[in-house]
Amino acid sequence: MENNRSSVKNALLHGDLYTRLSAIIMGIGLIGHKQIVKGIMVLLCQIAFIFFMINTGIGSLQMMPSLGTRAQEKVWNEAKQIYEYTTGDNSQQILLAGVVTCFVIAAIVVLWIIQLRHSYSLQKQLKEKGHVPTFKEDVKNLFNKNLHITLMTLPCLGILVFNIVPLVYMISMAFTTYSKEDEHLMLFDWDGFHQFSRVLNMNGNIGRQFFQVLKWTIIWAIFATFLNYILGMILAMVINRKDTKGKAFWRFCFVLSIAVPQFVTLMIMNIMLQPSGAINVLLQNLGLISAPLPFWQNALWAKITVIVINIWIGIPYTMLQITGILQNIPAELYEAAKMDGANSITIFFKITLPYMLFVTTPYLISSFVGNINNFGVIYLLSGGGPTYVGDTAGQTDLLVTWLYKLTVDQQYYNLGAVIGIMTFVILTIVTLITYRNSGSYKNEEAFM
Repeated sequence: MENNRSSVKNALLHGDLYTRLSAIIMGIGLIGHKQIVKGIMVLLCQIAFIFFMINTGIGSLQMMPSLGTRAQEKVWNEAKQIYEYTTGDNSQQILLAGVVTCFVIAAIVVLWIIQLRHSYSLQKQLKEKGHVPTFKEDVKNLFNKNLHITLMTLPCLGILVFNIVPLVYMISMAFTTYSKEDEHLMLFDWDGFHQFSRVLNMNGNIGRQFFQVLKWTIIWAIFATFLNYILGMILAMVINRKDTKGKAFWRFCFVLSIAVPQFVTLMIMNIMLQPSGAINVLLQNLGLISAPLPFWQNALWAKITVIVINIWIGIPYTMLQITGILQNIPAELYEAAKMDGANSITIFFKITLPYMLFVTTPYLISSFVGNINNFGVIYLLSGGGPTYVGDTAGQTDLLVTWLYKLTVDQQYYNLGAVIGIMTFVILTIVTLITYRNSGSYKNEEAFM
């Protein structure tokens, strides 16, 4: 940023007439320094920006502080003998238009800096070399030394339009009254940090639900991650032994579950574990139970059930990861350890396990984060139930499934935005702290 400020300052102080004029009329510096096509394109961008601001942008910015004031009204039409509704302000559209306008302003500021610096650079090139690249040469360079610009422009624009802008819009909602509470779905206002205080207040209804769901989310993520990892590692080591016959067959049996779409498997398991499902009917017919087991009716049973089913569908992935690592551990390490008299347990804890943990730490972190956001397993199996810890959250709800219910089912959009922000903050802290303290980060060359 300091370099950018210095370049702009130098351009304004030491630039020629064209460069200084480009601070007011964008593109003039490029046109004056013999890059006419690029200069015209930049000038058209400025004209389009001015047109946008006059027609839409200024109005959007003016409406941002209030997010609208005119509510929809019901008026009796005497001639038609019916009630008609007058069009009021739509705060959602006003907020979105304001956010988009802010991004457009930021984009034009960046373009202004780039074209000003480029004009000053062309000025120096003309003075030193007497020549600047033509438009044809610039286009050719986009497929040569500037190929990275060509390849990255569309992906970056896609990330900006489909990720960053909606994310900022969602974050903005957290500071408003946008929810079905007090009928603030069409016309709402800024609310400061009130929704954050509701979520973090353990004595309030929403706060109690948040901390209950957060506690279960962490417990779920720990069990879902490390049980899958440990059992998958054991399975991979057993299959990978020299004495194991038919290694390919056993791997095929476990990997076969990956071939079936996960949502199909989860929906079938949900049906099979219902009170009248196949599992309960079979156990009752065999005389092993007298009444259906409450897989989805009891909170503890539901929590254990979703963990066990997640192990069943998750172990094959871990087994494949560990199998590849086991096959790449140098055999010389094992031979040297055996020559030193180490037994199987010592070899595992001194060679195999450290090597696997070093290589798979990023996988473990991504798996932990993925399990915190594991919407499909919870929603398709238990639906977040069976009982509620409050008005909105169920006993097996994760933060992500609770967020879905708050927004889609119950229309608490501001609270949903707060939960989304809190989830992001928690995941960021856990990921950064864990990875920065892992051997994979601190000692990258250890197993090279």
